Amino acid sequence: MKDLAPILSTLRRHRIAAGLIVLEVALTCAIVTNALHLIQTRVQALNADSGLAESELVVLNLRDSKPPPRERTAGIVAEDMARLRALPGVKAATSSNQIVYGNNSNNSGVTLEPDSKGLRIVASQYAADDQLLPTYGLKLLEGRNFTPDEVLDSFQVFSVPQPSIPQVIVNKVLADKLFAGRSALGQVIYVFGSAPSTIVGVVETLTHPQLHRARSEGGAAMIFPLRGGGNYVLRVDPAQRDAQIKAATAVLEAGDKGRVVTQGRPLTEMRAEFYAQDRAMAWLMGGVCVALLLVTAMGIVGLASFWVQQRTRMIGTRRALGATERQILRYFQIENLLLTTTGVVIGLGGAIALSQLLMQSYELPRLPWAYLPAGALALWLLGQLAVWMPARRAARLAPVAALRA
Repeated sequence: MKDLAPILSTLRRHRIAAGLIVLEVALTCAIVTNALHLIQTRVQALNADSGLAESELVVLNLRDSKPPPRERTAGIVAEDMARLRALPGVKAATSSNQIVYGNNSNNSGVTLEPDSKGLRIVASQYAADDQLLPTYGLKLLEGRNFTPDEVLDSFQVFSVPQPSIPQVIVNKVLADKLFAGRSALGQVIYVFGSAPSTIVGVVETLTHPQLHRARSEGGAAMIFPLRGGGNYVLRVDPAQRDAQIKAATAVLEAGDKGRVVTQGRPLTEMRAEFYAQDRAMAWLMGGVCVALLLVTAMGIVGLASFWVQQRTRMIGTRRALGATERQILRYFQIENLLLTTTGVVIGLGGAIALSQLLMQSYELPRLPWAYLPAGALALWLLGQLAVWMPARRAARLAPVAALRA
């Protein structure tokens, strides 16, 4: 405590330099704390589980030079599926209106009362035949899969004013939202006006094709037994993916000379492309954190070195009066701790304010409280490490040499 009086006296004489260090620490604390939180949210997104057997899935997109009439689409898809499933090494195949990491997104409102009355939940709407579950690798928690005779022609279903789809499979998220605390199996929901759909199965995981929307909207999803156009998805041995893409492309193009497979890609490649921006943002935020910490450390080292030069005679006097190297070292460490603590207190307030601004402007999650003490501790340690070398150099000054200077 006896060192505080001369330290405070010195800081009052050097208000501008001390204020700059405090401001630098405060800005670093506010920005780095929120940047680390943003990195953590991006990393969570990169590690999100889609619930699919991603390493085994390949996706094919087709284009016809002369598209067939819509009423024939379901029949053509059924023929294509028969060819693809007959290929050696193809474990399962289906045609789905959408898939995770794709560019399309189909959603519908789900209610427990007809004509959209009562509670309405927006759910991602998948449409495929009875092979979607084994192809995607989805696990049933309750009930059963669709049977082949329950699969409907999507054109016929939606060509009438009141579509009717008797059976539906929902994911656990939607089941819990609609029927909290009780089984969803056998329950009736309404998606298309007054036409009821009975839940015949509940899958453990099935998410929105755009996973960032799954996080913000809750991730409710459902599957209808509909056959129509869309993505052709194959489940194959991961080691044979490229060969299976070539074989599937040849089979599909041979079946119709006017057809071209425009794209055939593993789902893992689609995932990497989907998360490219999140990955780049995480690296950018990491670079910002490192740069700010380095600038702050250099500022502390520079100021401490300057003050050591300015106080050489004072250091020599204290050494001549009996001060030890440890006492001189502690003097500069306490001085740095006071500056860093002041900056950290201001910076933590700035971190909370910046977090509120990000929440309001970009709908980002709230900054967890655990980041505040972690940020404060990191800056305290940084400050002590940065001041160590200049303080150690000051402590080792010989009293006679310091007094001569």
